[in-house]
Amino acid sequence: MEQTANKQTRLSQRVRSIQPSGIRRFFDLASKMDNVISLGVGEPDFVTPWNVREASISSLERGMTAYTANAGLLELRVAISDYMNNRFQVDYNPDNEVLVTVGASEAIDLGMRSIINPGDEVIIVEPTFVSYAPLVSMAGGVPVAVGTTAASHFEVLPEDIEAAITDKTKAIMICYPNNPTGATISRAKLEQIATIVKTHDLIVFSDEIYAELSYEKDHVCFSSLPAMKEQTIVINGFSKAFAMTGWRLGFVLAPPDLLDAMLKIHQYSLMCAPTMAQYGALEAMRNGMEDIEKMTLSYQQRRNFFVKTAKEIGLPCHKPDGAFYAFPSIAHTGWTSEEFAEKLLIEERVAVVPGSVFGKGGEGHIRCSYATSLVNLEEALKRIGRFLEAHDIRGN
Repeated sequence: MEQTANKQTRLSQRVRSIQPSGIRRFFDLASKMDNVISLGVGEPDFVTPWNVREASISSLERGMTAYTANAGLLELRVAISDYMNNRFQVDYNPDNEVLVTVGASEAIDLGMRSIINPGDEVIIVEPTFVSYAPLVSMAGGVPVAVGTTAASHFEVLPEDIEAAITDKTKAIMICYPNNPTGATISRAKLEQIATIVKTHDLIVFSDEIYAELSYEKDHVCFSSLPAMKEQTIVINGFSKAFAMTGWRLGFVLAPPDLLDAMLKIHQYSLMCAPTMAQYGALEAMRNGMEDIEKMTLSYQQRRNFFVKTAKEIGLPCHKPDGAFYAFPSIAHTGWTSEEFAEKLLIEERVAVVPGSVFGKGGEGHIRCSYATSLVNLEEALKRIGRFLEAHDIRGN
């Protein structure tokens, strides 16, 4: 007993307070079962396009294996700058406003550690990606949740953000299109949030990793709004749109003073992103837009099929605006989202993620990734329908 206590006390209090990812438990449980269809994986089912893989292989063959600049290959930073200008009409200087990171997750971590002082509050719009609140806490800050609901299609209400602001508020964290709901934020709502940001002199973390996976609504980059570039840290990367999850490559865009602070942490902790991955990303930036269009169209078709069929089998589901997640409601069943997900996995071998792992606002829902084949989606929904029927819990 004493030895266990000693092992606990030698750990950081901040780390001891952080719970492991709730997603991982269901992945571990599903991995021990046969015949499981997983709707839990948050990554594309496409292989990275061949021209991107070839560019990376070529860089190795040419011996391009040394460190790059801490901020990343200049050619890649220029390409990212051009991309942001062409796609979202916002200018970033590749010399001091663009940093290539080891995934978008590192970019978020760098941003949090760069601006947060002990006790600073960061407003986080929920349901939300599982890492945001822990990263705030590990940086010494206090995460403050602002919820959204299915009634508003999970689009955050600016007045709810305003109501959560205190004299300790330092920043706001938003993600759109959203993981796990697939919701986005309209330009009108973003402009209202921008007014709040300006009034209270806040910093916005805008996670736009799913920007390219937007369907009927055009994506609006938060920093492209008037006067918002100086107040915004934009998070993006190559994992989702370019099907490069395992490459672990992201980028962050910020004003020079904020980027310089992030670069200091980056250079001491990681030096630079992997060189061969950066050459692959450079090819993706230069010649990858056509592949994005094809993948996005496929996701849109799967989304339409999933939402239509889910409603037909008695699983209420709003229509996502982007990303590759649906967030059906299971509130009518009387079970918690964790109970529903565990019963479904055990009885029908379908893996989904309980909405509760994405914050309190996610309870009563499950996250289903439709980044899998239509054949798998059809079979998964057939099994879910059978599960609902067996328990007499079909919703409207």
